[in-house]
Amino acid sequence: MTHQDRNVPAYTLNNGVTLPAVGFGVFQTPPDETIAAVEAALQTGYRHIDTAAAYGNEREVGHAISRSGLDRGDIFVETKVWISDYGYDATRHAFDKSAGKLGIDQIDLLILHQPMPRRFDLTVEAYRALESLLDDGRVRAIGVSNFMPDHLARLADDTSVRPAVNQIEVHPYFRQTEVLAANDERRILSQAWSPIGGITFYRDGSKGSTLADPTVVEIGAAHSKTPAQVMLRWHLQQGRQVIPKSVTPSRIAENFDVFDFELTAEQIAAIDTLDTDIRGGPDPESITLETFGRDIPEA
Repeated sequence: MTHQDRNVPAYTLNNGVTLPAVGFGVFQTPPDETIAAVEAALQTGYRHIDTAAAYGNEREVGHAISRSGLDRGDIFVETKVWISDYGYDATRHAFDKSAGKLGIDQIDLLILHQPMPRRFDLTVEAYRALESLLDDGRVRAIGVSNFMPDHLARLADDTSVRPAVNQIEVHPYFRQTEVLAANDERRILSQAWSPIGGITFYRDGSKGSTLADPTVVEIGAAHSKTPAQVMLRWHLQQGRQVIPKSVTPSRIAENFDVFDFELTAEQIAAIDTLDTDIRGGPDPESITLETFGRDIPEA
């Protein structure tokens, strides 16, 4: 990690671009709540906002950024191309759609949302479009999301720019150890979506909510920190970037207050043992145009 303003740690990507260790996510945040949530995050100190074309709230993220009064260069903006816009020309146009909604000329990090294994030819063409956008200077870094080790290997065979990040589901109940190792081997930063296991709150999990897990609760009590703060710290100390989400200002602030304590090696190991190997989100192998395709509008 390197350090930026406000003493917030930052990770340096494999192309030299840096991004804050803690970002703010807006997955499933309704558009009418997104502006207030992002404004609260920016006021708290977050400087990385993660959205996606498929979330339907890029425009509201852009409004919040423009209303913040912060310099554009101080905010790291990440978004994702949905599978319906895969293919070289379609993906280049997807950039135009996202940049237009966000109200910015350059996207800091643009990634492919899913590997779409059954049409990996379109995935490769989409990634080649990202490479061209990087070459044009329209994006600062490119990457992928939900790619498993075999997807990373297939992509490497047919493209020339190593992904800067792979954004994947990681939390104490689903650690994805093999994927994390593959990312590390390829010098790809692991970004954790659902980093506090939020996906287990509203989908069936084998052990219920991570926030009520006795191990996590006990570790939190030892540090006078909440279970959410413990889990975010667990990620950070293992070298992962995290993207917690909330629309509640107090929780937005809580999730950012994770830089003033350290977990012991024994505490980290105890959290590692909670892994159930049960995925909360969709299996990347199941993502097809037939089942998950949706039109991404121009505006």
